Amino acid sequence: MKVVSKQNNSHMCLICGMDNELGVKAQFYNMEDGSVGGLFTFRSEHQSYPGRVHGGMLATMIDELAGRVLWTDNPDKIAVTMDINVKYRKPVPYDVPLKGRGVYAQKLSRAYSAKCYVMNMDGEVLAEGEAKYLILPAEKITDIPVDEELDILVRDDVTEIEF
Repeated sequence: MKVVSKQNNSHMCLICGMDNELGVKAQFYNMEDGSVGGLFTFRSEHQSYPGRVHGGMLATMIDELAGRVLWTDNPDKIAVTMDINVKYRKPVPYDVPLKGRGVYAQKLSRAYSAKCYVMNMDGEVLAEGEAKYLILPAEKITDIPVDEELDILVRDDVTEIEF
């Protein structure tokens, strides 16, 4: 599927923070069908059992994908998680390239839900979930300017992600 544009990264987010030494440093893209796509590789720092990614990291990735669905059509808004449900389908190894996808499940004026997937590069679903978000003004979420935290654009040559 064709990439339409790239989403910004943050400085310190556990999933997308480029300055976070323990972070995943995932990259996210607005896709031609209105979904969000992600490319990432978990490392040994994200381990649960030896050779396996911690389930909490997978839930965090699904949360991040769901949060970024909002930015596919509302890049200036932010939201907070109200509820998340994750299903783990298969063990997920670290040090292996993975991809993620998030799509709107429901859109309301002040809230939305998104269905999200973590997959291997062959498209096999390893974990999936649905999250519900409340859209709020930034000043109700944090007193730090969000624009200053989310101001990193990592340029790359990704033009397509197969889902």
